[in-house]
Amino acid sequence: MELLGITITEWTGYIAMILLLISFMMKDVKRLRIINSIACAFFVVYGFLLATSWPIIISNGAIIVINLYYLFVKKNA
Repeated sequence: MELLGITITEWTGYIAMILLLISFMMKDVKRLRIINSIACAFFVVYGFLLATSWPIIISNGAIIVINLYYLFVKKNA
């Protein structure tokens, strides 16, 4: 399936990339971690859409876990 000549897989990757870049423009660390986690979730989906790219899935899944740890366990991060 395509939208404007771009596949859903590519759209997912582009959205993940844009969110990742936006996350690094945040001054507030909490907001950075939230947006970064959303970007990483998109990258995990992207990894599965690429016929299961484990390096993308594992690395971004790990980043989500790290972000959640600092957001909910170490709230003063």
